[in-house]
Amino acid sequence: MPEIIRARDAVVFFYGDRQTVTVDSTMVNLGWPGGQGVQWVDAPAGVDDRVVSFSKGLYGGFLIWGSDEVGDKFTAMTRQQPYWRYATMFSGGCLISTTSYERYTYASRLIGPPYVPLVYAPNDILYLSLRGLWTKEDELTLSGDPLAPAFFVGFVSQVPKPVNSFFLGIQTSM
Repeated sequence: MPEIIRARDAVVFFYGDRQTVTVDSTMVNLGWPGGQGVQWVDAPAGVDDRVVSFSKGLYGGFLIWGSDEVGDKFTAMTRQQPYWRYATMFSGGCLISTTSYERYTYASRLIGPPYVPLVYAPNDILYLSLRGLWTKEDELTLSGDPLAPAFFVGFVSQVPKPVNSFFLGIQTSM
């Protein structure tokens, strides 16, 4: 495989289903990394847009570009997405590589140090965490959320390791 420049939070190898969506005010205020999982939310009164916010374990899709990614010779989008309140959401059939994934177990993140690392393997089923990051744990079930179980949204296609700058390779299933 040729050398891949991993200067962004997410790299797309195969484009699947994608659409432009409106991001809610929480996302505009906080910003987001590329690869961030999102879920559908209701639009504000009087607005006829399809709106997304940070995922809380539910899947609408993921935002391929981060809110503060710097423009380069291929894109000119520095701060455009939060300013105009839009993003490009991918929802399925993608092959990507991203740094936006959980590195520690849900339980260890709750109780604090020491943190227990998550170890990913090829073909592991993936979900979105309660923070909207890719994970192998069904955090909706682990947290006792009434919306559990989480729906699986992808598979590990490449494990994080030094040669790929610790990016997680993902084949999305939705």
